[in-house]
Amino acid sequence: MPQPTAAPLLLAATLLLALPAVAQNVPPEATPFKMTGNIYLPKKLPATPERLATLKVPAGFSIRPYAEGLDMPRMLAVAPNGDVYVSNRVKGTVTLLRDADHDGKAEVQRQVLQKPHAHGLALKDGKLYVAAVRELYVADVKADGTLGEPKTLYKDLPDAGQHANRTLRFGPDGQLYLSVGSTCNACDEDNPENATLLQIKTDGSGRTVYARGLRNTIGFDWHPTTGQLFGMDHGIDWLGDEDQREELNQLRQGAHYGWPSIIADGKPYPANKPKSGDSYEQFDAKCVRPSLLYEAHSAPLALSFGRGTSFPTEYQQDAFVTMHGSWNRAQPSGYKIVRVRFNAQGQPERFEDFATGWLNPADKTEFGRPCALVPAPDGSLLVSDDDNGVIYRISYTATRQAPLPVKKAKG
Repeated sequence: MPQPTAAPLLLAATLLLALPAVAQNVPPEATPFKMTGNIYLPKKLPATPERLATLKVPAGFSIRPYAEGLDMPRMLAVAPNGDVYVSNRVKGTVTLLRDADHDGKAEVQRQVLQKPHAHGLALKDGKLYVAAVRELYVADVKADGTLGEPKTLYKDLPDAGQHANRTLRFGPDGQLYLSVGSTCNACDEDNPENATLLQIKTDGSGRTVYARGLRNTIGFDWHPTTGQLFGMDHGIDWLGDEDQREELNQLRQGAHYGWPSIIADGKPYPANKPKSGDSYEQFDAKCVRPSLLYEAHSAPLALSFGRGTSFPTEYQQDAFVTMHGSWNRAQPSGYKIVRVRFNAQGQPERFEDFATGWLNPADKTEFGRPCALVPAPDGSLLVSDDDNGVIYRISYTATRQAPLPVKKAKG
């Protein structure tokens, strides 16, 4: 018998849940709370050369595959010599990629580590740090790019629940920062280290909570001039297609960002009254509101400032964010890379599209979900796609010409 033709992976559904007033710390005077949402999954297509040619970046930029056939590449870390390390959380592997002939495409792919659920990566002083769900490892980087025997620094990180993907980054203060998502969509956490950004001592001697009230801030980075820390936080699901919007937060030590009681620009979340006993208004006054909001359910996964000097000057103080793509709104959002415009004072002003084309709303298909994003030593940006196993390289290729002299009018 002939095999049936595969149907597009498109699901449309609505979830309506009326929560009793006693559930999830709902205030007694509240009416039953309805959760609603849609499920919509664009059909996945292979990343063929013809489709790659349809990707769009600003004039003067190019986007090409740096590595292919990587199964599910997630987080990236780049060594000073250009070696790239990429994690695969499903297989628990870390793979070394090397562009030996400097043609913009990696010829070497070599597995260098395997630990269950390996995900977050960070490099410093010749050592690679790898975060799993409850473990943090460190290994020496050898001259050939392979790793020495990994050492366990921590094995008691908070339980994962819904958000298991820990990410790592070293700050300008030399400290290691680790993002720990919430265990749930929206709930009161028992462990004070969940829904936080942690500051980690790399000798294994302890850690502290840097910021809290963050549902899942996978991507974060420091502004190259001001040194201020910014991160993209995932909004709560099942509040409809347009809520909760994704948050760009300026992350400050000791600050609370509202989750799960206050969402977006100060809205109360009726299913979780503040544990502190404060009213919503009182609790909101103690929290830090977002700097900017982005389209709900876009799923931001990485944030990195454009430090590369090969980019035009106007890009070098701005941030880039990968939007992994929605699964829970009627019309899909994300599946792109956006630029966050910062002003001269180092404050964010707006989002705009930077790299698009992976999603085709017209025929309800996609051929890529941008994931990690890191600057490379040559000034390019490397972007992983964990859907089709591609790592892209975005570079600025245009040659800038000096402006022509202005002719003076006669007379």
